[in-house]
Amino acid sequence: MESIGTDATAIEVLLVEDSPGDVRLTQEAFKDAKVHINLHVATDGAEAMAFLGREGEHAKAPRPDLILLDLNLPKKDGREVLAELKESPVLKTIPVVILTTSASETDIQGSYQHHANCYITKPVDLEGFLKVVRSFRPRQAHDVRAVNLRHMHSSSHKKVTP
Repeated sequence: MESIGTDATAIEVLLVEDSPGDVRLTQEAFKDAKVHINLHVATDGAEAMAFLGREGEHAKAPRPDLILLDLNLPKKDGREVLAELKESPVLKTIPVVILTTSASETDIQGSYQHHANCYITKPVDLEGFLKVVRSFRPRQAHDVRAVNLRHMHSSSHKKVTP
């Protein structure tokens, strides 16, 4: 886990991403946007579900306030992870942003049918990704867990490209 940002209470973010370059881009984007987060990284879908289920080495993992989910993952596909998340009474209320290379209409529609909050197509340049990250800012400085997702609802598709 990496703490990024100010001294305010941090937003817990789970990034499910197998590309080290995309993990670095995400870390830089949150740092540049001055959003205080605790970033937890799972490199495959199975690890993400273990983190969310607080299994094994993740027994003391916090409940994320936000999940950034790639669809194309090893071990367990991101599509499966999303479906399991949204079927779980305990996990289904966690906002999920799909962040993936797939621009397939099937993936976009399938993600929204499984109640993803936002769909963003990579590659994302740093400036474009910063715009998305800034939309995660808390509504009030004293309530950082009130993540602002008002622009992220299932009827819109955000495609961010360079």
